[in-house]
Amino acid sequence: MLQLTPVAKADAVDKAAQAFKRIKDVMQVDEVPEIFRYMANVPIFVHDFFMNFRKTVLGSGLLNERRRLLIAVAGQAGSTVWVEFLHTLAATKDIADAMAVASSNGMYNVLFKFRDITGTEIFEGMPVGLRAHTFQGTSLDEQTVELINLTLSDINGCKPCTSGHVAKARQLTHRAGSHLRSHPMRRHDDIRYPVPEVNRQVFDNVVL
Repeated sequence: MLQLTPVAKADAVDKAAQAFKRIKDVMQVDEVPEIFRYMANVPIFVHDFFMNFRKTVLGSGLLNERRRLLIAVAGQAGSTVWVEFLHTLAATKDIADAMAVASSNGMYNVLFKFRDITGTEIFEGMPVGLRAHTFQGTSLDEQTVELINLTLSDINGCKPCTSGHVAKARQLTHRAGSHLRSHPMRRHDDIRYPVPEVNRQVFDNVVL
């Protein structure tokens, strides 16, 4: 089985070497985080990825830094290396809460995605049978929980869940007195790797 190893600084070439320098400068670290050294096995990928990561997670935007980081945590919960890296940027309690919300939402994604793709109405009216007190029982505010739910529903490809969470997010937006951006939401159905860029594209049309 093919197993990648992190690329050492001395072995980084071309775009990877450029990316390593940019990562150290932007993040103000002496050593390049391991997650990016894994990506450097394909130099152009780590170069592109960090540019996107810097813009959508580390940069300024419609969402505050804490929300962007927790959305990134939720979207990458299946990767130990990613979570360890994000742990250097966010509080342990916040990370635990974000992962709990993401896991709870994932159960609903499985159920409602199944109902949707079966193409039958035989499940209409059947009770869900799942508990979701986690959504209201963590230290995270309602808006952050909803954005995490929207992130995971999008990544997991649950159409009814994504539609429902977009609607809920918009309700919360109006309640908070914010304004929605006018440009249409971009599609990204061909993206299969849950990078933070996916999350930002979804939220370009929802401001909380």
